[in-house]
Amino acid sequence: MTLDDDGAIDHVPFMPEMVELCGKRFRVSRRVVKSCYSALGSWSTMREFPDDDVVTLDGLRCDGAAHDGCQKACMIFWRETWLRKVESASVPSPVDAASCARLHARLKTSTGPNTYFCQASEFLKATRGIDRRAQLRKSVTEVQAGNCNALQMVRRLAIWFFWKVRRKLLGEFSKGRNGATPTESLNLQPGEWVEVKPLEDIRATLNEEGFNRGMYFSPDLRLFCGGRYRVGGRLDKIILDGSGKMRQLRNTVQLEGSLCGCANICLGGCSRSEVVYWREIWLRRLQAK
Repeated sequence: MTLDDDGAIDHVPFMPEMVELCGKRFRVSRRVVKSCYSALGSWSTMREFPDDDVVTLDGLRCDGAAHDGCQKACMIFWRETWLRKVESASVPSPVDAASCARLHARLKTSTGPNTYFCQASEFLKATRGIDRRAQLRKSVTEVQAGNCNALQMVRRLAIWFFWKVRRKLLGEFSKGRNGATPTESLNLQPGEWVEVKPLEDIRATLNEEGFNRGMYFSPDLRLFCGGRYRVGGRLDKIILDGSGKMRQLRNTVQLEGSLCGCANICLGGCSRSEVVYWREIWLRRLQAK
């Protein structure tokens, strides 16, 4: 493995959380053709890795164990040079525990007392922005790469176009009327069941741009309203994309099976499959099943 002094290749770090996965076998989930970048309180923008050599693997998310328990649960980016193509029935390669320990020891996790070093912190350095025309071309590449079929991509593009026109004509779909948005603490814990409140109740917690304390209630989340879900975990601290700063969150959880589709705000969608953040004020606790 060829890594630079920061333990990265072209600003994509091989993180300590990845070492324990060495020698194990996983199926490629998708090629990372384009990916969105967003910070709390801002709109998403689309970016790409300059080299077409990054993939994600089925179900592999960072658990934050080496980064003070960051709960962002990012899909891990894998350079192809870190992977070996194998037949599913072939014998797994042996792993040298001592080599893994040495690799783990040399990998960087911070750049200062309060600044972390990981794939999220380096995302802006590892990628470059792409304009609308390039995003459209990349949508074709998504189909060619097998990330989705042509019909699925046509649907994504139609969703983006619909919400783009609707927002221009009618304004933000989930807009509220608040200046300072309200908060509520339920102290939800993993495994508890909740019901997502009706859309009108959620709108009462939002400002005119559709945000509650910097967290956007995107139009696709309306599909969850009235549904019942189990809490997957609390979101108390996350490392911010591009900065490496740890952001403390309050009264926020993730729900099992709730992932960002992002087709409504990102042309053609993206490959990042981020966990959706839910303010507790948008949820109602249910009795244990």
